Amino acid sequence: MFSKGTMQKDGKLPTLQQVSERESSHYLSSSQVLGLSLQQQSNHAKLKGTIGESCTGHLSTWPAHLSSQIVPQTRKPHSPTENKIHGCGEEFSSSVSKPRFLEQLETYLRKELQSLDPSKPNAQELKLQAYQEVFEYFIEDFKTYKPLLSAIKNEYDITLAYLRDQIRTLEPLKAMVVTVSEQCNQKIMALREDERAEIKALKQEKVQLLKRIDQLRENQVGLQAQVARMQEDLAHQYLLYRDEADSRKLLISEINTMRFLEDDLKHLQTQAVAAEDPVKMKLALKVAREDLTQLQVELNCMKADYGEVVPRRDFESLERNHKEALAQKATLQKDFGQLKEEYDTLLDIHKQISNQRDKVSTELEHIKGRSTPRPKWQKCAEVISGGADHWHLLSKGLSSDQLVDVLLAEIGGKDVKEKEFFDGLGKGDAVPVYLRYEGAIQNLKLKKIEIVDKIKEIWKEKVSADQQKGERQSLDEFFHEYLQKKHADSASKWAYSIQEGCRLYKDDDFINLFFNILTGKVDEGVYHGQIHLISHLLKELRHSDSSEKGSLSKEKFRQALSRAFPLKNQEQIQELIQAAESQQGHLEDLNTINYELLFSEFAEDKVRNFLTLLRKQATAEKQKYLTALTKELGSRTEVKVAELRTAFQSIDPTVDPQTVESYICLAFQTKDLEQAAPVDVNSAMQRLLAADVKRTGPGPKED
Repeated sequence: MFSKGTMQKDGKLPTLQQVSERESSHYLSSSQVLGLSLQQQSNHAKLKGTIGESCTGHLSTWPAHLSSQIVPQTRKPHSPTENKIHGCGEEFSSSVSKPRFLEQLETYLRKELQSLDPSKPNAQELKLQAYQEVFEYFIEDFKTYKPLLSAIKNEYDITLAYLRDQIRTLEPLKAMVVTVSEQCNQKIMALREDERAEIKALKQEKVQLLKRIDQLRENQVGLQAQVARMQEDLAHQYLLYRDEADSRKLLISEINTMRFLEDDLKHLQTQAVAAEDPVKMKLALKVAREDLTQLQVELNCMKADYGEVVPRRDFESLERNHKEALAQKATLQKDFGQLKEEYDTLLDIHKQISNQRDKVSTELEHIKGRSTPRPKWQKCAEVISGGADHWHLLSKGLSSDQLVDVLLAEIGGKDVKEKEFFDGLGKGDAVPVYLRYEGAIQNLKLKKIEIVDKIKEIWKEKVSADQQKGERQSLDEFFHEYLQKKHADSASKWAYSIQEGCRLYKDDDFINLFFNILTGKVDEGVYHGQIHLISHLLKELRHSDSSEKGSLSKEKFRQALSRAFPLKNQEQIQELIQAAESQQGHLEDLNTINYELLFSEFAEDKVRNFLTLLRKQATAEKQKYLTALTKELGSRTEVKVAELRTAFQSIDPTVDPQTVESYICLAFQTKDLEQAAPVDVNSAMQRLLAADVKRTGPGPKED
């Protein structure tokens, strides 16, 4: 290679002495910039000494269009015209000789390139080094262009060094990416295996449970048959008992008659004997008196022993009443203890509030004397929707300026600027767990689409978590856990911002339902009931769509609605069809309904007449159902478990016992119905109205 020696005029490599003699007589600024080795500097000096003496200072006039290929390359065959042109070039190049300096550079570069081994890993770097050295010699011989060419070469070297560093930096990352990719694939495969095993186990458990249910049903049928057979045997035994009792009474009557006849006969015989023998009569009288005395004693003993004995039937009835009275007494004592504790707590709170009221009254009287009258904000409750309770929730803890903003927002459609900060409600037990915070909290000012997406994500996470736990967790507790998990540092900001967004966009059914469930006004089962209602309808529509185009004719759509909701009348079905038609927009085929468009539930700026009407009909049917239940209970102010169960079965004969028990548990707010005390009818109806309660079959007077 060129780095190990330099050329002389005769093409031989110089000795070390010649290199050292010529090294000191030349200026090598470009070699110093590039950091060449001492041997490279010697080669440069040698080459300059051999080929630079006659060429320095002027440019060669040798034609630039002629071929100066250093290493021959394979070429594709040319056309005759190209061969002719190429031949002319060669002819001309043979008549014009190359400059000696160019020939020496090409010869040296050719030797260096041919001496390289392409199979080595650093072959490209050695090849580049040969070109760099030739380019340095070329720069050194052209003094005029040396600064510009040196600058160009330096920029290329800096760029190459930077790219090499980048390659060395990225090589470990490439290996790490491959490793991480393999690990992720392994984890995914492991999770799939776990899920496959779990799904298989659940399917087996489902099959076992179905077998168990069938077995229990068979046992139930067998027990019912045994009960019927025993009732028949009991009736037969009762008839036999009655016949036996009647026969016994007749036998006793005959025995008494025969005894009277025998007594009369003995009396006649005794009289006859007495007439004959007075001594025997006296003895008989004495024995009779002794027997009478003994019988009188036994009769008195019987009266003394069994005078206070009652029949067994009366005893069992009294014992049952006694147990019920004891159970009621225990319940009442427990309730009394709780009420006493609550009363004591309320009494302490009353004392504290009374003291605070006295202080506030004193301060108020003092302030009234110095300030203008305050506006009566309670009058605003008559203007806004929601009434006094909603206004109390909106105005709690706000200043007059903030109350004006809230009032304008409620009346004018929420165009007023939102609050920048919220005031924390504190950390008391009365504050919901997700709102427990003290101090000022920044308002994130969430948009409606952001709130809808967040609510959808919360429902998805909650359903998955409830399925894993096997029980349903309250929404407020899960909401707090979800915010702590997803937004640990800003959980309070998200909680207050989402609540404010739910308040502002309460006209949206989806957001309003989530807010009511979160605040405890509505049971979570209402949400799951609506999801089940919509999914059931969509499944029925897709089942009717044999072409799978997402659309049905009006007649098929009507039939699918009738099958999905057999309890709806034709008027309600027609209202749903009209709502679906109004939601279709401008379609070419007016006799076809695209049912997929009806379930675009949460898209922005979309009219959702169909689903809104479906929910309204479900709500109206529930209210009608509860109205019938209230009418069935009559004028009662309190209702017991048995009475409510009878009322449900009376207005809805086809309802299954498990559903009735779940409704009763919701009404009484307990799972232990045996110990449940009577509740107020209005309270029970309010609890059922806030839950997912619906009729399962036609009423007793309906077809």
